[in-house]
Amino acid sequence: MGNLTGRTALVTGASRGIGRAIAVRLAADGARVAVHYGHDEAAAKETVELAGGGAFAIGAEFGPDSAVDELFGALEEHLAGKPLDILVNNAAAGPDGSMEDTTPAQFDRLFAINVKAPFFVTRRALPLLRDGGRVITLSSACTRIATPHQTSFAMSKAAIEVLGMTLANAVGARGITINTVLPGATDTEVNSALLATPGVTEQIASMTALGRVGAADDIADAVAFLSSDDARWITGQVLDVSGGMYLGPR
Repeated sequence: MGNLTGRTALVTGASRGIGRAIAVRLAADGARVAVHYGHDEAAAKETVELAGGGAFAIGAEFGPDSAVDELFGALEEHLAGKPLDILVNNAAAGPDGSMEDTTPAQFDRLFAINVKAPFFVTRRALPLLRDGGRVITLSSACTRIATPHQTSFAMSKAAIEVLGMTLANAVGARGITINTVLPGATDTEVNSALLATPGVTEQIASMTALGRVGAADDIADAVAFLSSDDARWITGQVLDVSGGMYLGPR
């Protein structure tokens, strides 16, 4: 704890779930955290209270007309001329179903939030990031397994994995590291109904090498490591933080 003292982090989609856990963990390590939220201001304020340490909330709803200017206008006011140190692209739209069930409007919204938003958020953040800064983006285990009910979602997450690899090569001269964290099934609010279904938790655990469903803190700890100086020589990588999901027959 304390290895991020004096640094400022922006965590998108931090009002709840994995984003909240990341914001709280980075704050525990000493960072001042900008808690981005799309529409749930009350939940974002709860995250701010949990994080403490000068954390603050910024509202900007991503979508086909992503509010990147709105987000960074507020962020730059809080930075007051100081650099941004860490960007965590966590905000995402969930799966919309199979190819047959996905409408063009659903597809466009999914890619606007999962691909367009992190692309332009990162582009806008780079001039603010100090040399040696960190960018971490959240992907999903569905990019390395066949999940027909999540086709468009998996496609969107695969796109940001490519973004991370190519961008790492582009900004490496500045000492900025760009990495992607790949969670598996995680026990958060958004998955609560699914995990409450009889037998689902046990089924997921049986497909995971470490034998349980992931917790938001499991993901946050990995992000905190990649945000730290200890990860200074790691860039352009996809870190699987799924507990060994779908590694093969047991």
